[in-house]
Amino acid sequence: QLRQLFGSAVPAFPPKFYLSMTKSMADERRSQLEQYLQNVTLDSNITNSDVFIGFFRKLQQDTFKIQTQRAFLDVYLADGSNIRLDIQTSDTAERVLEVASCKVGLPRELIKYFSLFFFQDDDDGALSVVKKVADFELPYVSLQSMKELHCKLGIRKWYMDPSLDTLLMDCTASLNLLYMQAVQEVKKNWVKPTEEQMQELEFLQKNANKAKFLELIRKMQFYGYVRLDPCICDYPEGGCSADICLGNNEIICCITLPTKQTKEVSFKINRLRSWQVTFLGATKDGEDDTLELRFEYNDSGKWQWIILYTKQAFLLSSCLKKMISEQMMKAAKEGQEM
Repeated sequence: QLRQLFGSAVPAFPPKFYLSMTKSMADERRSQLEQYLQNVTLDSNITNSDVFIGFFRKLQQDTFKIQTQRAFLDVYLADGSNIRLDIQTSDTAERVLEVASCKVGLPRELIKYFSLFFFQDDDDGALSVVKKVADFELPYVSLQSMKELHCKLGIRKWYMDPSLDTLLMDCTASLNLLYMQAVQEVKKNWVKPTEEQMQELEFLQKNANKAKFLELIRKMQFYGYVRLDPCICDYPEGGCSADICLGNNEIICCITLPTKQTKEVSFKINRLRSWQVTFLGATKDGEDDTLELRFEYNDSGKWQWIILYTKQAFLLSSCLKKMISEQMMKAAKEGQEM
């Protein structure tokens, strides 16, 4: 059906094996199918089509045996409060975001700067953003399938360039959303202010000067970056643990070497050529799914693959795609102005 609508814009479907498959053949085909699905979703015209959305809506509902019916869904804001939405179980994330935006008074033209995310807010104060909800995903169904993870559905800004904050400052609703998230990032130690900056932030927060608070925090290290849970990477050698954050056209990795020494590495987005996500199966204890994200990077004139093993590989992939998209839009705008 997609081929009929979009022709050659749809990537070729992986060929089938007509004889019995060996394990290696099955693994190869599974990898090909994963890559096919990832390639299909790169084109927003395809993912926004009725054929695509209808197929995945039915797939999600059939898989978890959830019929279309009225339901209530809680969407959390960065300050810990929540808004309760009256929805249908078959509503897509795009639809749920529209309803949530209406509830908080966010104008339609600013909705594109925000998105829905699944996150875990642990008792020890740690915040883990599990994944961005895809536009065609059914949040109600996904939450039912993720019950064991104790995830919540939240609304957060969805851009990687901190300077874009300035486009949202004149609207009270968007200003409030940005401010709540900025305060949360400070509280969770995602942002790294100096002692003097921290005192100024506390003063501005005490006086509820939201615009000045955001103006100041934009100057601070790691503001607006997405932080991942600790993971394993193979750079500069195998078996290294790493803390990763992404934003402002870079991937920052604070790497702990097997010798316990640490080093901070910045991978610039304009030196990254391609990446892919692969599902590796469950861990030995059978509890967690293992995902691999590998990206091709130009290091001193030589291309090499950097591999990260993280449950948040799809979130990382979404962030990479967003940063590249923002770079392209910025370059196109500058070209028009010239």
